[in-house]
Amino acid sequence: MSSIEAEGEQLAAVSNAIVGIFSEYYGRGPTRAKTYVFDDNVLCVLEDFLTTVERTLVDNGQEQLVRAVRLRFQDTVQDRLKDAVQEITGRPVIAYNSQVTFHPLVGFEIFVLGNSQDDAGR
Repeated sequence: MSSIEAEGEQLAAVSNAIVGIFSEYYGRGPTRAKTYVFDDNVLCVLEDFLTTVERTLVDNGQEQLVRAVRLRFQDTVQDRLKDAVQEITGRPVIAYNSQVTFHPLVGFEIFVLGNSQDDAGR
Protein backbone atom coordinates (compact mmCIF):
# COMPACT_ATOMS: atom_id res chain seq x y z
CA MET A 1 0.00 0.00 0.00
CA SER A 2 1.36 3.42 -0.92
CA SER A 3 1.74 6.22 1.63
CA ILE A 4 -1.04 8.13 -0.15
CA GLU A 5 -3.40 5.17 0.23
CA ALA A 6 -2.42 4.78 3.88
CA GLU A 7 -3.00 8.49 4.52
CA GLY A 8 -6.41 8.26 2.79
CA GLU A 9 -7.38 5.32 5.00
CA GLN A 10 -6.26 7.23 8.09
CA LEU A 11 -8.30 10.30 7.11
CA ALA A 12 -11.36 8.12 6.47
CA ALA A 13 -10.84 6.46 9.87
CA VAL A 14 -10.84 9.87 11.59
CA SER A 15 -14.04 10.86 9.76
CA ASN A 16 -15.71 7.56 10.66
CA ALA A 17 -14.67 7.81 14.30
CA ILE A 18 -16.05 11.34 14.66
CA VAL A 19 -19.31 10.41 12.91
CA GLY A 20 -19.59 7.37 15.21
CA ILE A 21 -19.11 9.46 18.35
CA PHE A 22 -21.69 12.00 17.16
CA SER A 23 -24.12 9.16 16.37
CA GLU A 24 -23.65 7.66 19.81
CA TYR A 25 -24.27 10.91 21.69
CA TYR A 26 -26.71 12.81 19.46
CA GLY A 27 -28.70 9.83 18.21
CA ARG A 28 -27.60 10.59 14.65
CA GLY A 29 -24.35 11.55 13.03
CA PRO A 30 -23.46 13.78 10.13
CA THR A 31 -24.33 12.32 6.74
CA ARG A 32 -21.12 13.76 5.26
CA ALA A 33 -17.72 14.09 6.86
CA LYS A 34 -14.34 14.72 5.31
CA THR A 35 -11.03 15.02 7.13
CA TYR A 36 -7.98 16.97 6.03
CA VAL A 37 -4.45 17.15 7.44
CA PHE A 38 -2.32 20.26 7.13
CA ASP A 39 1.06 19.94 8.81
CA ASP A 40 0.15 19.24 12.47
CA ASN A 41 -3.52 20.20 12.08
CA VAL A 42 -6.42 17.83 11.52
CA LEU A 43 -9.69 19.33 10.31
CA CYS A 44 -12.88 17.32 10.02
CA VAL A 45 -15.67 19.09 8.12
CA LEU A 46 -19.18 17.85 8.91
CA GLU A 47 -22.41 18.40 6.99
CA ASP A 48 -26.05 17.53 7.68
CA PHE A 49 -25.51 16.99 11.38
CA LEU A 50 -28.36 18.77 13.18
CA THR A 51 -30.99 16.81 15.05
CA THR A 52 -34.66 17.45 14.26
CA VAL A 53 -34.98 19.58 17.42
CA GLU A 54 -31.92 21.65 16.49
CA ARG A 55 -33.14 22.11 12.91
CA THR A 56 -36.50 23.37 14.25
CA LEU A 57 -34.74 25.84 16.54
CA VAL A 58 -32.48 27.10 13.74
CA ASP A 59 -35.50 27.47 11.43
CA ASN A 60 -37.04 29.67 14.12
CA GLY A 61 -34.05 31.97 14.62
CA GLN A 62 -32.46 30.20 17.60
CA GLU A 63 -29.02 29.65 16.05
CA GLN A 64 -27.12 31.03 19.04
CA LEU A 65 -28.92 28.63 21.39
CA VAL A 66 -28.06 25.66 19.19
CA ARG A 67 -24.44 26.82 18.89
CA ALA A 68 -24.13 27.30 22.66
CA VAL A 69 -25.54 23.86 23.48
CA ARG A 70 -23.47 22.14 20.79
CA LEU A 71 -20.23 23.79 21.87
CA ARG A 72 -20.88 23.06 25.54
CA PHE A 73 -21.62 19.45 24.69
CA GLN A 74 -18.48 19.20 22.55
CA ASP A 75 -16.47 20.39 25.56
CA THR A 76 -18.05 17.57 27.55
CA VAL A 77 -17.11 14.82 25.04
CA GLN A 78 -13.84 16.28 23.82
CA ASP A 79 -11.76 13.58 25.49
CA ARG A 80 -13.53 10.88 23.42
CA LEU A 81 -12.86 12.83 20.21
CA LYS A 82 -9.24 13.58 21.11
CA ASP A 83 -8.58 9.97 22.13
CA ALA A 84 -9.98 8.70 18.82
CA VAL A 85 -7.79 11.04 16.76
CA GLN A 86 -4.76 10.21 18.91
CA GLU A 87 -5.31 6.49 18.47
CA ILE A 88 -5.75 6.74 14.70
CA THR A 89 -2.86 9.12 14.02
CA GLY A 90 -0.48 7.76 16.64
CA ARG A 91 0.22 11.34 17.73
CA PRO A 92 -0.97 13.21 20.82
CA VAL A 93 -3.69 15.82 20.43
CA ILE A 94 -2.41 18.95 22.18
CA ALA A 95 -5.33 21.23 21.29
CA TYR A 96 -8.94 20.79 20.18
CA ASN A 97 -11.71 23.12 19.07
CA SER A 98 -15.19 22.68 17.67
CA GLN A 99 -17.30 25.16 15.73
CA VAL A 100 -20.57 25.29 13.85
CA THR A 101 -21.82 27.72 11.23
CA PHE A 102 -25.40 27.93 9.98
CA HIS A 103 -25.19 29.72 6.61
CA PRO A 104 -23.94 27.40 5.24
CA LEU A 105 -24.64 24.66 7.78
CA VAL A 106 -21.18 23.23 8.44
CA GLY A 107 -19.48 21.85 11.53
CA PHE A 108 -15.75 21.79 12.16
CA GLU A 109 -13.73 19.58 14.49
CA ILE A 110 -10.16 20.87 14.72
CA PHE A 111 -7.24 19.04 16.31
CA VAL A 112 -3.61 20.12 16.72
CA LEU A 113 -1.18 17.24 16.93
CA GLY A 114 2.02 17.12 18.93
CA ASN A 115 5.15 15.35 17.73
CA SER A 116 5.51 12.77 20.47
CA GLN A 117 3.91 11.39 23.61
CA ASP A 118 5.94 14.02 25.51
CA ASP A 119 3.58 16.64 24.04
CA ALA A 120 0.45 14.86 25.30
CA GLY A 121 0.45 16.67 28.64
CA ARG A 122 0.48 20.15 27.13
